[in-house]
Amino acid sequence: MNETTLLATCPGPAAERNCAPAIPDGIAALILDFDGTLADTTPSHEQALRAALQPHGLDLDHDWYVRHIGLSIHDLLAALPGGQEVSYDEVIRHSRTNLLATVNDIGPIGCVVSLLQTARRMALPCAVASGASRVLVHPGIDALGLRREFAAVVTREDITLGKPAPDLYLAAARRLGVPPDRCLAVDDAPDGVISARAAGMHVITLMDGHLAPTVDVAPGEQ
Repeated sequence: MNETTLLATCPGPAAERNCAPAIPDGIAALILDFDGTLADTTPSHEQALRAALQPHGLDLDHDWYVRHIGLSIHDLLAALPGGQEVSYDEVIRHSRTNLLATVNDIGPIGCVVSLLQTARRMALPCAVASGASRVLVHPGIDALGLRREFAAVVTREDITLGKPAPDLYLAAARRLGVPPDRCLAVDDAPDGVISARAAGMHVITLMDGHLAPTVDVAPGEQ
């Protein structure tokens, strides 16, 4: 695809979280990232990973973490300086224990929920495509009270390659039975946007608490 997705940016400051852009004609499904897109989980994930790394003498730099948002915890540890030297299983277990203990404290991101509600009113099937583990994503969706809104939930265990590869978004489209070029994807992270574009989908992103259009480009033009 080499066209601009025609979506109006949510007006007003970031505090206005209940706006949602119109869904373009021809869109037949909505696919959402979970962490940082549907749910405001970024601070809790950062804190949980930092706490899990501290016993191993590793610090988690905030700016580094922000640049790598969207990667699975396995991929984060592989990219983290010194991360290859720690026990992945131990760090992941510690981090997930912290996250599950606070899962009921997470909140939704208003403008994305508004877009989801618009899609459901239009009778569009919806899915989650998350690079996180199902043991975190499914309880998170339940904590938000949105389980019934999704016909499919795809997580890191369901595919071979995580974002920025297109596998997660393609798997979600397959489960919905909708061609990728008729899906609208929403992701807050650069790797997630690249993933959805590589899958051939229309893409919008979350910026400063509101939804904004992105330009869809053909493979090789990114």
